[in-house]
Amino acid sequence: MARPMKWRKVCSLPETSRFGPLDAPIDSANFVTMTVDEYETIRLIDLEGFTQEECSQQMNVARTTVQGIYIEARRKLAQSLVNGKILLIEGGEYRLCDGLGVGCGRGCQRRNRGMDHYLKEDWVE
Repeated sequence: MARPMKWRKVCSLPETSRFGPLDAPIDSANFVTMTVDEYETIRLIDLEGFTQEECSQQMNVARTTVQGIYIEARRKLAQSLVNGKILLIEGGEYRLCDGLGVGCGRGCQRRNRGMDHYLKEDWVE
């Protein structure tokens, strides 16, 4: 019997889900698809400076799982950059966090955006 799927926790979806060369022809041979959970590992490790262990705690999966997701995400980024392919971010095995800080650490964009919005409202006269 197969082990049940453990969903990866993601704090936010990307604001833009398509990247690549402006002059690339739009056909199926010119696309690389990155999943949302792969995007989240890139965001947490490369942008936020998390270790793989911290990333695994944030996403609620094993460190070895994060390592595999991260390796695949970097391979897809390299394909897009080196071969001039369009990078699409969609799909994957994830659930969005609630943004209330329950189990969300310093890398949670939903929590941070909510706090920024709250602080901005406090400054309005």
